[in-house]
Amino acid sequence: MNEVLFHPIPPVYDQNSRILILGTFPSPKSRESGFFYGHPQNRFWKVISRVLNWNFPESINEKKEMLISNRIALWDVIASCEITGADDGSIRNPKPNPIEKILLQSEVKAIFSTGKKSFHLYRKLIYPRTAVPSNYLPSPSPANCKISLDELVRAYDAILPWL
Repeated sequence: MNEVLFHPIPPVYDQNSRILILGTFPSPKSRESGFFYGHPQNRFWKVISRVLNWNFPESINEKKEMLISNRIALWDVIASCEITGADDGSIRNPKPNPIEKILLQSEVKAIFSTGKKSFHLYRKLIYPRTAVPSNYLPSPSPANCKISLDELVRAYDAILPWL
């Protein structure tokens, strides 16, 4: 049996946020770095900076500035769970984050989930409470190597009309 892990990273958002992008749960590298999508091979920051036509953010502060300046909120679906490494398929006993907090304190009108597990867990655990549907985005994880960086950028362009 795996130990229960708790989400250590607070959400990034402010009252002007218009979209919320949700991952599943921070990977070991993200928990170690103290911020979302912390694995060096994860393509999230490359994709988002290209979609927004923004200089690639290196530091956590630069990443937060890019998100907030572009009215993007960022968090994860799961507050706690049992998980093996970074394998979303191994998630057991997931407990959801209180996404409603962000919805009440911002202008979020659209939610996007990165990856199938995030999308399905959102639909199961959070949608019944919020009634706000989530839009699927492909995972930027290095494990999702069948989709190219250019294909990811084209898929993530779906956020632009909401900003």
